[in-house]
Amino acid sequence: MTTMTSEDFVARIEQAKQSNDWRPVFAMIPYFTYLGLRLEKTDGRLTCILPEDKKFIGNPTLPALHGGVIGAFLESTALVHLFATQEVTRLPKIINITVEYLRSGKPIETYAEAVVTKPGRRVANMRIEAWQKDRDRPIAAAHANFLVS
Repeated sequence: MTTMTSEDFVARIEQAKQSNDWRPVFAMIPYFTYLGLRLEKTDGRLTCILPEDKKFIGNPTLPALHGGVIGAFLESTALVHLFATQEVTRLPKIINITVEYLRSGKPIETYAEAVVTKPGRRVANMRIEAWQKDRDRPIAAAHANFLVS
């Protein structure tokens, strides 16, 4: 396994912004690969997609997605949004995240979008929502802060 520098990673992010192909960036982050994350851009909106996968089930009696998977998906969506919409000169680092679990997530395809609620020189504040079939019925939401410089 070769080590990638922060400068190399930032250069790949810039290439992804230009080509609108985020797969090479996602492939460099092993956890994104594990989650099977995808990114779609529709009408200027960036939507992350978590595929249906039985390995994400935390409660087999419902069945329902594991809360840790949902939290990781929300954090990953926020990070992707920062990559795609902000001037990234170094990798953003999570400071904190507060997840609100609103209803059980079924083990089906899940979507999430993020918005920067307060961009700053050092810290970006974000809001993230995840839903499944109905965008108006989110399964989880989060507030997160990232160190961006």
